[in-house]
Amino acid sequence: MEARELHPVVAGLFARGRRRTVRVAIEQEYVVAAADGGVVPIEEVRRAAEGSFAAPYVSFEPGGQLELSLPPSLDPIGDLRWLTADLRRRLAGITLRAIPVDPRQEVPLQLTSARYVAMQRHFDRIGPAGRRMMRRTASTQICLDWWPGQAGIEQWQVLNLAGPFLAARFNHSERLATWLAVDPARTAFDDSLLRDEDPVTSYAAFAAAATVFVDGPVGHVSTLFPPVRPRGTYLEVRFLDALEPDAVERAVAVLKQLMYDDVRRRDLLRALEGSCSAQLWRAAAAGVLDQEVAA
Repeated sequence: MEARELHPVVAGLFARGRRRTVRVAIEQEYVVAAADGGVVPIEEVRRAAEGSFAAPYVSFEPGGQLELSLPPSLDPIGDLRWLTADLRRRLAGITLRAIPVDPRQEVPLQLTSARYVAMQRHFDRIGPAGRRMMRRTASTQICLDWWPGQAGIEQWQVLNLAGPFLAARFNHSERLATWLAVDPARTAFDDSLLRDEDPVTSYAAFAAAATVFVDGPVGHVSTLFPPVRPRGTYLEVRFLDALEPDAVERAVAVLKQLMYDDVRRRDLLRALEGSCSAQLWRAAAAGVLDQEVAA
């Protein structure tokens, strides 16, 4: 698929919204297990969650991981705490664990749509990391309002440049190493997203370089998994492990400063200029990126 064919779709992902300063949305993934540690069928979890306040926000990942996708909020951590507590009350005998990697080695593919089957087939050609990522990993994804104009370009740049250091600060598992090995052409843990002054051009080139395994430009772009994903009017931070609420609160505080504080953001951009590289991401995944620098 060529970059010029993908450019209009990518441009929509970089549309950006109006300037807001307080909203954050959290997408929290949980590893799901029965009381005996076994795998729980997705439909059983879905039935148990019916009637909970959290039910409208529940979806699932391919290995049965539960995702709680919360709307933008002035109190995202409070929402996360009470909706998770409500959900856990409903799921009697079913455990939700905010852990980045499921310790069980054998987890089946529970979502078997054509998209996920094609995705697994593609990843299998590269190595075992794709199955591990799809079936056994969980993350905390944080979504932040994306501003128009130069400030929005800065927001995109600072999240990508600061990503390895934030991952080193908050992550303590092999999940990131799994993502680095899944498919480098569609995960962009390097400087490819910042190579052009126009981020749409960089992202369209990134999309064009990835193997196509679904139909159409829109479908193809949805199979890209960069550490920071453009979502039209907001940016989705995807490189964090699944974190407990206290750690989520600290991560949100840092990300809000980077995104919504003009002075802090520009100071950090000057400090990090030219720092984005695959080597930094590998160091973060291996736990050897300087912790003092990361802090």
